[in-house]
Amino acid sequence: MSEKAPEEGYERGLGSRQVQMIAIGGAIGVGLFLGAGANIAKAGPSLIFMYALAGVIIFFIMRALGELLLYRPVSGSFAEYSREFLGPFFGYFTGWTYWLMWVVTGMAELTAAAIYVNYWFPAVPRWVTALVFLVVLFGVNLISVKLFGELEFWFSMVKVTALIGMIVIGLGVLTFGFSSAGDTAAVSNLWAYDGFFPKGVGSSLMTLQGVMFAYLAVELVGVTAGESEDPEKTLPKAINTLPWRIALFYVGALTVILCVVKWTEFAPGVSPFVEAFAKIGIPAGAGIVNFVVLTAALSSCNSGMYSTGRMLRNLADSREAPAVFRKLSSTKTPAFGITVSVLFMGIGVILNYVVPEKAFGYVTSVATAAGIWTWLMILVSHVRYRREVVAGRLPASSFPAPGGSAFSWVAIVFLLFVTGLIAYDADSRICLYVMAVWAAALGIGWAVLKRRDPQIADRGAEEFEKVG
Repeated sequence: MSEKAPEEGYERGLGSRQVQMIAIGGAIGVGLFLGAGANIAKAGPSLIFMYALAGVIIFFIMRALGELLLYRPVSGSFAEYSREFLGPFFGYFTGWTYWLMWVVTGMAELTAAAIYVNYWFPAVPRWVTALVFLVVLFGVNLISVKLFGELEFWFSMVKVTALIGMIVIGLGVLTFGFSSAGDTAAVSNLWAYDGFFPKGVGSSLMTLQGVMFAYLAVELVGVTAGESEDPEKTLPKAINTLPWRIALFYVGALTVILCVVKWTEFAPGVSPFVEAFAKIGIPAGAGIVNFVVLTAALSSCNSGMYSTGRMLRNLADSREAPAVFRKLSSTKTPAFGITVSVLFMGIGVILNYVVPEKAFGYVTSVATAAGIWTWLMILVSHVRYRREVVAGRLPASSFPAPGGSAFSWVAIVFLLFVTGLIAYDADSRICLYVMAVWAAALGIGWAVLKRRDPQIADRGAEEFEKVG
């Protein structure tokens, strides 16, 4: 490990239980709770297979990240590894793109939270609700990393407990036939209505972009590396538990729900979990689930504020963002970076005022494209790192990915395939145009940086020679 990581000065205030719950919470977000409704309408029961397939790829990505994290744990992990193994420009591009991903994800979560509150208070404008939540979470993130970790712990606890409860109740309906859904609940619902792939394999594949959005934030454990009390123990444990989390919370929960309620009864814009409990007829059940999915949205937005401030500080440490972002507040939080990020998340409030029906779709597609870039950089950095280890130029990590870099190549091909699906779909293609404009803006920014500081483009592997 390098003697002085760029993130020195942070408070290592995240304990094992908080890192574990942040990792679990990162795998349960609004993409599952709200986005699954539209995807069920497109793909039917085959959505279960799409979540399982994407989950395997996500595990490959996380094991690649885990190997890099235990080689050199830093808070700006994705940008740092891109900078070290691919060059300064890629570190700069990845850091800013990850920041963009969380800003637009925050917009999506605020949009979703406003939709959930409308369930109880339909007269309250969505933009008002989004603004209130934005201000409250902003205050939490400014106070301390411990408060962020504690809030995220309880957010995740609510989500985990509720999902397990939904699965247990759903299994009870299937087994004992109680509730108003008991007469129609059956495992055969998975294939009885036009088969497992009712809209065709092609239509099922087109849901992969939405499925990948649901998995955004699993890499958040990498951002916590610089503030974890014992990253060598907590990070491998958090990553290795990912398969069962995906199997239980995504594949398991969706399987049970689609057995209890036939897929034809779900519609876009409505949480399938809320809809399922309404069909089951448990008193206040739908309202309870609505509270849980609201918690999920706020949890993800909370994480977004946390990670954007850290990424801006990492960029400032590398002279790729204004130096003011390097400053820590008296509570050791990157307050200025968080503040600027929250101001940009406020665009989501404006979108909810201008185009409330389309706001969620717009921001999720942009977030997915930015997330795919981040994952690709993790994988390519891992491939380059493995090449250096094999050549004996870098020390081996204490948490090697199974199969070396082979599974990283599989994941790279899969992510490029999903990018192709996004380009093929007229509705989501707009995000690639946005990313093209973003890339052009970053390119101009890089040219300006090089003119002001020519040495910024010369930094490379020699900067990390002392590593190990």
